[in-house]
Amino acid sequence: MTPEETVREGFVARFGTEPRALVRAPGRVNLIGEHTDYNGGFVLPMAIDRSTWIALRPRDDLRVIVHTLDLEASGEFVLEHLERGEGWLEYLKGVAWALQEAGLEVGGWEGVVSSNVPIAAGLSSSAALELATARAFHAASDFAWNPVEMALVGQRAENRWVGVSTGIMDQLVSATGRAGHAVLIDCRSLELDAVSLPTGTAIVVLDTGTRRGLVDSAYNERREQCKAAAHHLGADALRDVDPERLATDFKGLDSTTLLRARHVVTENARTLAAAEAMRRDDAPALGQLMNESHESLKSDFEVSSDALDAMVACAQTLPGCLGARMTGAGFGGAAIALVKDEKVEEFTRSVERCYRASTRNEPEIYLCRASEGASKASPS
Repeated sequence: MTPEETVREGFVARFGTEPRALVRAPGRVNLIGEHTDYNGGFVLPMAIDRSTWIALRPRDDLRVIVHTLDLEASGEFVLEHLERGEGWLEYLKGVAWALQEAGLEVGGWEGVVSSNVPIAAGLSSSAALELATARAFHAASDFAWNPVEMALVGQRAENRWVGVSTGIMDQLVSATGRAGHAVLIDCRSLELDAVSLPTGTAIVVLDTGTRRGLVDSAYNERREQCKAAAHHLGADALRDVDPERLATDFKGLDSTTLLRARHVVTENARTLAAAEAMRRDDAPALGQLMNESHESLKSDFEVSSDALDAMVACAQTLPGCLGARMTGAGFGGAAIALVKDEKVEEFTRSVERCYRASTRNEPEIYLCRASEGASKASPS
Protein backbone atom coordinates (compact mmCIF):
# COMPACT_ATOMS: atom_id res chain seq x y z
CA MET A 1 0.00 0.00 0.00
CA THR A 2 1.34 3.43 -0.92
CA PRO A 3 1.63 6.19 1.71
CA GLU A 4 -1.16 8.02 -0.13
CA GLU A 5 -3.45 5.01 0.20
CA THR A 6 -2.39 4.52 3.81
CA VAL A 7 -3.42 8.01 4.93
CA ARG A 8 -6.65 7.92 2.95
CA GLU A 9 -7.72 4.61 4.48
CA GLY A 10 -6.51 5.76 7.89
CA PHE A 11 -8.69 8.86 7.58
CA VAL A 12 -11.75 6.83 6.61
CA ALA A 13 -11.18 4.45 9.54
CA ARG A 14 -10.79 7.31 12.02
CA PHE A 15 -13.37 9.82 10.81
CA GLY A 16 -15.87 7.61 8.98
CA THR A 17 -15.79 9.49 5.68
CA GLU A 18 -13.52 10.18 2.73
CA PRO A 19 -11.00 13.04 3.14
CA ARG A 20 -11.63 16.30 1.33
CA ALA A 21 -7.95 16.74 0.44
CA LEU A 22 -4.70 14.80 0.21
CA VAL A 23 -1.42 16.71 0.45
CA ARG A 24 2.22 15.70 0.45
CA ALA A 25 5.68 17.14 0.84
CA PRO A 26 8.96 15.32 0.14
CA GLY A 27 12.10 14.79 2.12
CA ARG A 28 15.41 15.64 0.50
CA VAL A 29 18.99 14.60 0.03
CA ASN A 30 21.68 17.18 -0.40
CA LEU A 31 24.10 16.28 -3.17
CA ILE A 32 26.66 18.80 -1.94
CA GLY A 33 26.80 22.03 0.02
CA GLU A 34 26.65 21.04 3.69
CA HIS A 35 26.51 23.62 6.49
CA THR A 36 26.66 26.38 3.89
CA ASP A 37 22.97 27.35 3.99
CA TYR A 38 23.02 29.24 7.29
CA ASN A 39 26.22 30.92 6.10
CA GLY A 40 24.36 32.56 3.22
CA GLY A 41 25.96 30.22 0.70
CA PHE A 42 25.03 27.67 -1.95
CA VAL A 43 23.48 24.22 -1.65
CA LEU A 44 22.52 21.58 -4.23
CA PRO A 45 19.76 19.35 -2.86
CA MET A 46 17.04 17.35 -4.54
CA ALA A 47 13.58 16.47 -3.31
CA ILE A 48 13.21 12.69 -3.06
CA ASP A 49 10.43 10.23 -3.80
CA ARG A 50 9.75 9.75 -0.08
CA SER A 51 7.16 12.05 1.42
CA THR A 52 4.93 12.96 4.33
CA TRP A 53 1.25 12.66 3.44
CA ILE A 54 -1.78 14.19 5.16
CA ALA A 55 -5.40 13.26 4.45
CA LEU A 56 -7.75 15.92 5.82
CA ARG A 57 -11.03 17.73 5.78
CA PRO A 58 -11.63 21.34 6.87
CA ARG A 59 -13.49 22.12 10.08
CA ASP A 60 -15.94 24.93 10.77
CA ASP A 61 -14.07 25.97 13.91
CA LEU A 62 -10.44 26.83 14.73
CA ARG A 63 -9.44 23.41 16.06
CA VAL A 64 -6.82 21.17 14.47
CA ILE A 65 -7.17 17.47 15.28
CA VAL A 66 -4.46 15.14 13.97
CA HIS A 67 -3.60 11.47 14.24
CA THR A 68 -0.21 10.10 13.17
CA LEU A 69 -0.30 6.53 11.94
CA ASP A 70 3.46 6.10 12.31
CA LEU A 71 3.44 6.76 16.05
CA GLU A 72 -0.20 5.74 16.66
CA ALA A 73 -0.63 9.02 18.54
CA SER A 74 -3.19 11.81 18.42
CA GLY A 75 -3.13 15.47 19.31
CA GLU A 76 -5.08 18.66 18.88
CA PHE A 77 -4.76 22.39 19.39
CA VAL A 78 -6.79 25.57 18.99
CA LEU A 79 -5.48 28.15 16.55
CA GLU A 80 -6.55 31.05 18.78
CA HIS A 81 -4.63 29.71 21.79
CA LEU A 82 -1.37 28.11 20.68
CA GLU A 83 0.83 26.95 23.53
CA ARG A 84 4.22 25.28 23.34
CA GLY A 85 4.60 21.69 24.41
CA GLU A 86 6.76 18.74 23.44
CA GLY A 87 6.80 16.10 20.73
CA TRP A 88 5.73 15.71 17.12
CA LEU A 89 2.69 18.00 17.39
CA GLU A 90 4.97 21.01 17.91
CA TYR A 91 5.92 20.98 14.23
CA LEU A 92 2.28 21.39 13.24
CA LYS A 93 1.66 24.05 15.89
CA GLY A 94 4.79 25.86 14.78
CA VAL A 95 3.57 26.02 11.19
CA ALA A 96 0.18 27.33 12.35
CA TRP A 97 1.94 29.98 14.45
CA ALA A 98 4.28 30.98 11.60
CA LEU A 99 1.40 31.26 9.11
CA GLN A 100 -0.45 33.54 11.51
CA GLU A 101 2.73 35.54 12.13
CA ALA A 102 2.92 36.05 8.36
CA GLY A 103 -0.54 37.64 8.48
CA LEU A 104 -2.40 34.72 6.90
CA GLU A 105 -5.85 33.60 8.06
CA VAL A 106 -5.90 29.86 8.66
CA GLY A 107 -8.78 27.51 9.26
CA GLY A 108 -9.11 24.40 11.35
CA TRP A 109 -8.96 20.87 9.99
CA GLU A 110 -8.80 17.25 11.05
CA GLY A 111 -6.46 14.79 9.45
CA VAL A 112 -4.30 11.71 9.44
CA VAL A 113 -0.53 11.84 8.84
CA SER A 114 1.89 9.18 7.60
CA SER A 115 5.40 9.37 6.20
CA ASN A 116 7.97 7.14 4.56
CA VAL A 117 10.78 9.66 5.10
CA PRO A 118 13.11 8.04 7.68
CA ILE A 119 13.33 10.09 10.88
CA ALA A 120 16.71 11.56 11.92
CA ALA A 121 18.48 10.04 8.92
CA GLY A 122 19.51 13.38 7.44
CA LEU A 123 16.67 13.27 4.89
CA SER A 124 14.69 16.23 6.31
CA SER A 125 11.68 14.44 7.75
CA SER A 126 10.94 17.58 9.76
CA ALA A 127 10.85 19.84 6.67
CA ALA A 128 8.58 17.32 4.93
CA LEU A 129 6.19 17.45 7.88
CA GLU A 130 6.30 21.25 7.99
CA LEU A 131 5.58 21.71 4.29
CA ALA A 132 2.88 19.03 4.29
CA THR A 133 1.29 20.84 7.22
CA ALA A 134 1.48 24.15 5.35
CA ARG A 135 -0.21 22.44 2.38
CA ALA A 136 -2.91 21.11 4.74
CA PHE A 137 -3.61 24.60 6.07
CA HIS A 138 -3.70 25.87 2.49
CA ALA A 139 -6.30 23.22 1.64
CA ALA A 140 -8.40 24.27 4.65
CA SER A 141 -8.00 28.03 4.18
CA ASP A 142 -8.17 30.75 1.53
CA PHE A 143 -4.59 32.03 1.31
CA ALA A 144 -2.53 31.75 -1.90
CA TRP A 145 0.20 29.11 -2.19
CA ASN A 146 3.62 30.64 -2.77
CA PRO A 147 6.32 27.92 -2.51
CA VAL A 148 9.15 30.21 -1.38
CA GLU A 149 6.98 31.99 1.19
CA MET A 150 5.77 28.63 2.52
CA ALA A 151 9.38 27.44 2.81
CA LEU A 152 10.14 30.50 4.93
CA VAL A 153 7.09 29.70 7.07
CA GLY A 154 8.42 26.18 7.64
CA GLN A 155 11.87 27.48 8.54
CA ARG A 156 10.40 30.03 10.95
CA ALA A 157 8.39 27.28 12.63
CA GLU A 158 11.47 25.12 13.12
CA ASN A 159 13.73 27.99 14.22
CA ARG A 160 11.44 29.92 16.51
CA TRP A 161 8.82 27.44 17.68
CA VAL A 162 10.61 24.08 17.74
CA GLY A 163 13.95 25.72 18.57
CA VAL A 164 16.27 24.21 15.95
CA SER A 165 18.45 26.76 14.11
CA THR A 166 18.25 25.30 10.61
CA GLY A 167 18.94 27.19 7.42
CA ILE A 168 16.43 27.49 4.59
CA MET A 169 17.63 24.61 2.38
CA ASP A 170 15.44 21.78 3.67
CA GLN A 171 12.15 23.63 3.54
CA LEU A 172 12.94 25.34 0.23
CA VAL A 173 13.70 22.18 -1.72
CA SER A 174 10.73 20.40 -0.12
CA ALA A 175 8.57 23.25 -1.41
CA THR A 176 10.14 23.73 -4.85
CA GLY A 177 11.67 20.39 -5.91
CA ARG A 178 11.55 19.37 -9.56
CA ALA A 179 11.41 15.82 -10.90
CA GLY A 180 14.68 14.63 -12.43
CA HIS A 181 16.60 17.64 -11.13
CA ALA A 182 18.56 18.92 -8.21
CA VAL A 183 18.02 22.57 -7.26
CA LEU A 184 20.97 24.94 -6.87
CA ILE A 185 19.87 27.35 -4.16
CA ASP A 186 21.46 30.68 -3.34
CA CYS A 187 20.55 30.78 0.34
CA ARG A 188 20.95 34.55 0.51
CA SER A 189 18.84 35.65 -2.47
CA LEU A 190 16.75 32.43 -2.55
CA GLU A 191 17.42 32.28 -6.30
CA LEU A 192 16.73 28.78 -7.64
CA ASP A 193 18.25 26.97 -10.60
CA ALA A 194 17.09 23.46 -11.47
CA VAL A 195 20.01 21.33 -12.70
CA SER A 196 19.56 17.95 -14.38
CA LEU A 197 21.07 14.91 -12.72
CA PRO A 198 23.91 13.30 -14.72
CA THR A 199 22.84 10.91 -17.45
CA GLY A 200 23.08 7.23 -16.57
CA THR A 201 23.49 7.74 -12.81
CA ALA A 202 21.44 7.18 -9.69
CA ILE A 203 21.53 8.61 -6.18
CA VAL A 204 21.68 5.89 -3.54
CA VAL A 205 20.95 6.85 0.06
CA LEU A 206 23.02 4.89 2.56
CA ASP A 207 21.34 5.03 5.97
CA THR A 208 23.88 3.99 8.58
CA GLY A 209 21.24 2.93 11.09
CA THR A 210 22.63 5.45 13.58
CA ARG A 211 20.66 8.48 14.72
CA ARG A 212 21.40 11.89 16.11
CA GLY A 213 19.26 14.45 17.90
CA LEU A 214 19.80 17.74 16.09
CA VAL A 215 18.73 19.95 18.99
CA ASP A 216 21.19 18.20 21.31
CA SER A 217 24.03 17.93 18.82
CA ALA A 218 26.88 20.33 18.11
CA TYR A 219 24.93 21.94 15.27
CA ASN A 220 24.32 25.21 17.12
CA GLU A 221 27.95 25.31 18.23
CA ARG A 222 29.14 25.03 14.61
CA ARG A 223 26.78 27.82 13.64
CA GLU A 224 28.24 30.13 16.29
CA GLN A 225 31.78 29.29 15.19
CA CYS A 226 30.91 30.27 11.63
CA LYS A 227 29.46 33.57 12.81
CA ALA A 228 32.61 34.27 14.81
CA ALA A 229 34.82 33.53 11.80
CA ALA A 230 32.78 35.82 9.54
CA HIS A 231 32.90 38.62 12.13
CA HIS A 232 36.68 38.26 12.46
CA LEU A 233 37.03 38.50 8.69
CA GLY A 234 34.79 41.56 8.50
CA ALA A 235 32.17 39.72 6.43
CA ASP A 236 28.42 39.52 6.83
CA ALA A 237 28.66 35.76 6.31
CA LEU A 238 31.27 33.21 5.24
CA ARG A 239 29.62 33.18 1.82
CA ASP A 240 31.42 36.51 1.22
CA VAL A 241 34.87 35.00 1.86
CA ASP A 242 36.77 33.21 -0.90
CA PRO A 243 39.57 30.66 -0.33
CA GLU A 244 42.29 33.16 -1.24
CA ARG A 245 41.11 35.71 1.31
CA LEU A 246 40.81 33.11 4.05
CA ALA A 247 44.36 31.96 3.32
CA THR A 248 45.73 35.48 3.85
CA ASP A 249 43.43 36.96 6.54
CA PHE A 250 43.16 34.08 9.00
CA LYS A 251 45.58 35.46 11.62
CA GLY A 252 43.89 35.84 14.97
CA LEU A 253 41.42 33.02 14.39
CA ASP A 254 41.86 30.07 16.71
CA SER A 255 42.69 26.82 14.94
CA THR A 256 39.28 25.23 15.42
CA THR A 257 37.33 28.22 14.11
CA LEU A 258 39.70 28.43 11.15
CA LEU A 259 38.94 24.82 10.24
CA ARG A 260 35.20 25.49 10.43
CA ALA A 261 35.59 28.52 8.17
CA ARG A 262 37.78 26.59 5.72
CA HIS A 263 35.10 23.96 5.29
CA VAL A 264 32.35 26.47 4.55
CA VAL A 265 34.45 28.56 2.16
CA THR A 266 35.70 25.56 0.17
CA GLU A 267 32.29 23.85 0.27
CA ASN A 268 30.68 26.86 -1.36
CA ALA A 269 33.24 26.65 -4.16
CA ARG A 270 32.67 22.91 -4.52
CA THR A 271 28.91 23.38 -4.73
CA LEU A 272 29.13 25.86 -7.59
CA ALA A 273 31.63 23.59 -9.34
CA ALA A 274 29.28 20.62 -8.87
CA ALA A 275 26.37 22.48 -10.50
CA GLU A 276 28.62 23.36 -13.42
CA ALA A 277 29.75 19.73 -13.73
CA MET A 278 26.09 18.67 -13.88
CA ARG A 279 25.37 21.20 -16.61
CA ARG A 280 28.22 19.56 -18.58
CA ASP A 281 26.76 16.12 -17.74
CA ASP A 282 30.13 15.32 -16.15
CA ALA A 283 29.30 12.64 -13.57
CA PRO A 284 32.95 11.79 -12.65
CA ALA A 285 33.65 15.44 -11.79
CA LEU A 286 30.54 15.57 -9.60
CA GLY A 287 31.59 12.38 -7.84
CA GLN A 288 35.08 13.70 -7.11
CA LEU A 289 33.62 16.86 -5.59
CA MET A 290 31.38 14.72 -3.39
CA ASN A 291 34.43 12.79 -2.15
CA GLU A 292 36.23 16.05 -1.35
CA SER A 293 33.16 17.35 0.47
CA HIS A 294 33.09 14.33 2.78
CA GLU A 295 36.75 14.70 3.67
CA SER A 296 36.17 18.36 4.54
CA LEU A 297 33.12 17.56 6.66
CA LYS A 298 35.12 14.85 8.42
CA SER A 299 38.39 16.70 9.03
CA ASP A 300 37.58 20.43 9.04
CA PHE A 301 33.98 20.69 10.19
CA GLU A 302 34.13 17.50 12.30
CA VAL A 303 30.49 16.52 11.91
CA SER A 304 30.96 13.01 10.54
CA SER A 305 30.99 9.87 12.67
CA ASP A 306 32.64 6.47 12.67
CA ALA A 307 29.54 4.95 11.10
CA LEU A 308 29.31 7.60 8.36
CA ASP A 309 33.03 7.29 7.61
CA ALA A 310 32.76 3.50 7.39
CA MET A 311 29.80 3.72 5.02
CA VAL A 312 31.49 6.27 2.77
CA ALA A 313 34.74 4.27 2.72
CA CYS A 314 32.83 1.14 1.69
CA ALA A 315 30.97 2.97 -1.05
CA GLN A 316 34.03 4.68 -2.52
CA THR A 317 35.83 1.39 -3.11
CA LEU A 318 33.03 -0.30 -5.06
CA PRO A 319 32.71 -0.61 -8.86
CA GLY A 320 30.32 1.90 -10.35
CA CYS A 321 30.53 4.36 -7.46
CA LEU A 322 31.60 7.78 -8.76
CA GLY A 323 31.58 9.51 -5.37
CA ALA A 324 30.12 9.37 -1.87
CA ARG A 325 29.68 11.65 1.12
CA MET A 326 27.72 12.07 4.30
CA THR A 327 24.56 14.14 3.92
CA GLY A 328 22.59 16.17 6.41
CA ALA A 329 23.77 17.82 9.60
CA GLY A 330 25.99 14.90 10.55
CA PHE A 331 26.84 13.00 13.74
CA GLY A 332 24.84 10.03 12.38
CA GLY A 333 22.16 9.42 9.80
CA ALA A 334 22.84 8.84 6.13
CA ALA A 335 25.43 9.12 3.41
CA ILE A 336 24.77 9.24 -0.34
CA ALA A 337 26.53 7.79 -3.34
CA LEU A 338 26.49 8.68 -7.02
CA VAL A 339 26.37 5.32 -8.83
CA LYS A 340 26.25 4.27 -12.47
CA ASP A 341 22.79 2.95 -13.30
CA GLU A 342 23.99 -0.43 -14.48
CA LYS A 343 25.89 -1.01 -11.22
CA VAL A 344 23.17 -0.03 -8.73
CA GLU A 345 22.02 -3.54 -7.82
CA GLU A 346 25.55 -4.87 -7.41
CA PHE A 347 26.57 -1.73 -5.50
CA THR A 348 23.62 -1.99 -3.12
CA ARG A 349 24.40 -5.60 -2.19
CA SER A 350 28.12 -4.96 -1.81
CA VAL A 351 27.94 -1.76 0.22
CA GLU A 352 25.44 -3.31 2.63
CA ARG A 353 27.71 -6.33 3.12
CA CYS A 354 30.84 -4.21 3.54
CA TYR A 355 29.26 -1.80 6.02
CA ARG A 356 27.71 -4.54 8.12
CA ALA A 357 31.06 -6.33 8.34
CA SER A 358 32.86 -3.08 9.27
CA THR A 359 30.46 -1.87 11.97
CA ARG A 360 27.99 -4.65 12.85
CA ASN A 361 25.28 -2.00 12.34
CA GLU A 362 22.23 -2.78 10.24
CA PRO A 363 21.99 -0.33 7.31
CA GLU A 364 19.07 0.67 5.10
CA ILE A 365 19.78 1.35 1.44
CA TYR A 366 17.39 3.44 -0.68
CA LEU A 367 17.48 4.20 -4.38
CA CYS A 368 16.05 7.73 -4.60
CA ARG A 369 14.65 9.63 -7.54
CA ALA A 370 14.30 13.40 -7.71
CA SER A 371 10.67 14.37 -7.17
CA GLU A 372 8.35 17.37 -7.30
CA GLY A 373 7.96 19.63 -4.29
CA ALA A 374 4.97 19.96 -1.96
CA SER A 375 1.68 19.43 -3.74
CA LYS A 376 -2.00 18.66 -3.39
CA ALA A 377 -3.40 15.43 -4.82
CA SER A 378 -6.92 14.32 -5.58
CA PRO A 379 -8.44 12.32 -2.70
CA SER A 380 -10.28 10.03 -5.12
